[in-house]
Amino acid sequence: MTEQPASAAPRVPDSPPPAVGPILEARDLTKQYRLGEHTVDALRGVSLSVAPGEFVAFMGPSGSGKSTLLQLLGGLDQPTAGHVVLEGRDISGLTDEEATRLRREKTGFVFQFFNLIPLLDVRENVALPFTIAGHDPTRGEFRDRVQGAIDAVELTGKERNRPDQLSAGEQQRVAIARALVTRPTLLLADEPTGNLDFTTGAEILEVLFRSCNELGQTIVLVTHDAKAAAFADRVFVFLDGRIGDEIALGRRTEHGAAPLIGRLAQIGL
Repeated sequence: MTEQPASAAPRVPDSPPPAVGPILEARDLTKQYRLGEHTVDALRGVSLSVAPGEFVAFMGPSGSGKSTLLQLLGGLDQPTAGHVVLEGRDISGLTDEEATRLRREKTGFVFQFFNLIPLLDVRENVALPFTIAGHDPTRGEFRDRVQGAIDAVELTGKERNRPDQLSAGEQQRVAIARALVTRPTLLLADEPTGNLDFTTGAEILEVLFRSCNELGQTIVLVTHDAKAAAFADRVFVFLDGRIGDEIALGRRTEHGAAPLIGRLAQIGL
């Protein structure tokens, strides 16, 4: 009698890949300030999460809490209560030294004012984070990363120009390259087009969008302008220290603001 082969063990289905968790979380954040004898509630229990490689925007009137939240997310300030979690680490109670290291290693900032060093040229301004950290930005990988950041913002050929030899839009591109050169976990942009005309501002937003879409950079943008916010995947609308609405726009290569403006009109903004 021929021996029958043993039955093959049933195949265990492959486990699904683990879900990618948020890269950034705000958990029930509050922020209070003392103003004379009064307490001002800048944030009132804000919670949100941002996925890796996502582009989100914060909108709202002046005093609504959006810039305050950006400062907490970037480790520039600490909440009165609640937690900020970046890559799984609670950063809301860091010491000054730890917060400085966090900003140097994990976050990049772009502001309304360019904050370039007038006596330094484009290459030197972009390389500043490496210089401050004690690295030689003219050698090896650091040199390549500086040039790569300059190329990414389309300033190739202007490496030796000083800020006063650049247009306002070009100066903001330098500021963006400086923020990107360390390859930060999180790029925070606070009204980066506030000092620019419409056309130049749109060019800057395209630079930010490409860094997100092509390089996977996670971006949080604060703006009062719906046309700027329309570049984002999601828009959080702030009202009186709270999130009043969350508007999902999705990743799009065309950034018309009409759908967002229509939704804002529905909620009275």
